[in-house]
Amino acid sequence: MATSLGANTYNRQNWEDADFPILCQTCLGENPYIRMTKEKYGKECKICARPFTVFRWCPGVRMRFKKTEVCQTCSKMKNVCQTCLLDLEYGLPIQVRDTGLSIKDDVPKSDVNKEYYTQNMEREIQNSDGTRPVGLLGKAQSSSDMLLKLARTTPYYKRNRPHICSFWVKGECKRGEECPYRHEKPTDPDDPLADQNIKDRYYGINDPVADKLLKRASTMPRLDPPEDKSITTLYVGGLGDSITDTELRNHFYQFGEIRTTTIVQRQQCAFVQFATRQAAELAAEKSFNKLIINGRRLTVKWGRSQAARGKEKDRDGVNEMGMKLEPVPGLPGALPPPPSSEEEAPANYFNLGPSTSPAVMNIALPPPPGITNPPPPGFGPPMFHSMSSMGPPPPPPMSMRPPGHIHYPSQDPQRMGAHASRHGGS
Repeated sequence: MATSLGANTYNRQNWEDADFPILCQTCLGENPYIRMTKEKYGKECKICARPFTVFRWCPGVRMRFKKTEVCQTCSKMKNVCQTCLLDLEYGLPIQVRDTGLSIKDDVPKSDVNKEYYTQNMEREIQNSDGTRPVGLLGKAQSSSDMLLKLARTTPYYKRNRPHICSFWVKGECKRGEECPYRHEKPTDPDDPLADQNIKDRYYGINDPVADKLLKRASTMPRLDPPEDKSITTLYVGGLGDSITDTELRNHFYQFGEIRTTTIVQRQQCAFVQFATRQAAELAAEKSFNKLIINGRRLTVKWGRSQAARGKEKDRDGVNEMGMKLEPVPGLPGALPPPPSSEEEAPANYFNLGPSTSPAVMNIALPPPPGITNPPPPGFGPPMFHSMSSMGPPPPPPMSMRPPGHIHYPSQDPQRMGAHASRHGGS
């Protein structure tokens, strides 16, 4: 049959002879100057079992050598890379892409039907312009929201790293740093990602990587429209200083008529109000987690009604985004309200009760020498004597003074030095 390399059969003209492989950016590597080896009819395709031209190259420094695994016909039928078998447009497994585009391409698996199907697809590929996929994939819709969210936008060069050194795992590797394999601990053998099959990936069945991505897509956040049908405003956050009102209108006008656009420069956000609720829902669906203007990824949410905004302000400890704020430890409590103008504010600066009289503090000093039994505190002679027994009487206490009279300590006639300075001045 066509799988024999030495037999000169009628199908030999269908064997592939290409000048360059069909590769994704990740498998090709980051080095623009790359050297490839080409072996004509080097191996048989792992899908259709027909001989094809094998290319082998090293994608970068400290990377493993890679080679093409399937022929270009099988690659064009599914629009995948010849090495990793991931979609060339989204960088996703075939099972995820077909699920997102809602297509089911049943490729025959028996030898005779597979050969017949491949010949028909080759004829369709020759008749096409080569810019669009063939088969059911070419007739599918252009894009999907799930695929745009899961798509890889930058190459993932870590996928080209060498395999783990089995001798190092057993503790028998003697190459050291010169070993071309990785000296790392292997993953769990029970991990489903450790058991991958190239045919399952191509046919889109039982692919553990696809199952992981589909589970991630089911748990991704969604933007549900509010129940209040009068809300037609979208909140756009993370604008920065460079995005203008015109750029926002240029993006959102495609979904419907825009009533107003308001930019709050202080908070770097904007509010876009549509004329109809249908246009607002379409804009929210197409822009949520996908809006990028001037290289900035913007946040799109639904606006709140006036009633909900008033309730939001009434709630204590909740910010504008609806997140509960934790109290900061160490801050003082709330201050008491000031007294009204009708009530007279008492001059109680030490929080003493109304019937509490100021206590007299008697400080016990050490007795003078020669006195063995000193009197108890408060009953002994005064420690300080006045300069003159005929001095003026002491000022009355604060509670017995007439209102409006203010006592200054500097005017106290009993203060130390006051009497002497008075007589000395006279």
